[in-house]
Amino acid sequence: MVQNWASRTPDNFRFTAKFPKTITHEKKFMNVEKELSQFYEAMEPLKEKLLALLIQFPPYLKITEGMEALKQYDFYFDDVFRYAVEVRHHSWFNELAYNFFKNNNICMVWSQQDRLVTPPIVTSDFVYLRLIGDRSIDEKDFGIIQKDRIEEMRKWANEIKNIDKHDKSVLRAIISANNHYAGFGPATVNNCRQIMDMSQISLEHRTDIVIPKYSYFGKYNNIENKGKGKENKKPKQTSISDFVD
Repeated sequence: MVQNWASRTPDNFRFTAKFPKTITHEKKFMNVEKELSQFYEAMEPLKEKLLALLIQFPPYLKITEGMEALKQYDFYFDDVFRYAVEVRHHSWFNELAYNFFKNNNICMVWSQQDRLVTPPIVTSDFVYLRLIGDRSIDEKDFGIIQKDRIEEMRKWANEIKNIDKHDKSVLRAIISANNHYAGFGPATVNNCRQIMDMSQISLEHRTDIVIPKYSYFGKYNNIENKGKGKENKKPKQTSISDFVD
């Protein structure tokens, strides 16, 4: 599967890859040497296209347990990959955690959820923002913008623009959008790009799928199914394969 991702995507396409849930949630980093080795071996075909490897801790994992896990496996934090850690418990938001991440050039992920918003602290040479939201949007409604998150995204964009202007040690920023965040991840990405004064990405590379058209503010205006001539048909949830020839 990973080899397929590497071969099917253009040379300039980039990924982030999340550590398997077996490691981070089920085994909680205990006795996972075998699983870690398998994961690193599986990621090898994507090495040149990976922006970062993401460790997502479960919401109940406090800083004490999490720091022990990271220190136990710190031999994996080498120079081959960049690393990002997504923490989801308030105990992490203090100088102890920030300094640990800074000293190891590990990015503490900025996470926008409805019950938890990570402080925008820079801890590495890149910034990683994950727009997650909540689970209030049903999967059957994915494919169109359901929630107006523009003001929220503007605040994050201002943080990134400020870093770009004043902190030259930060080399790049990564923004990912969950479908649950506003209803349609690709549209959220394009809204972010426009807020960041970047060009939008065309979502109509493929003619056999339904892609929504939307305005700058993410409002759903019209849908068309090119190649089939059908109007006002709800688009299906899309995946990477929908935009890769």
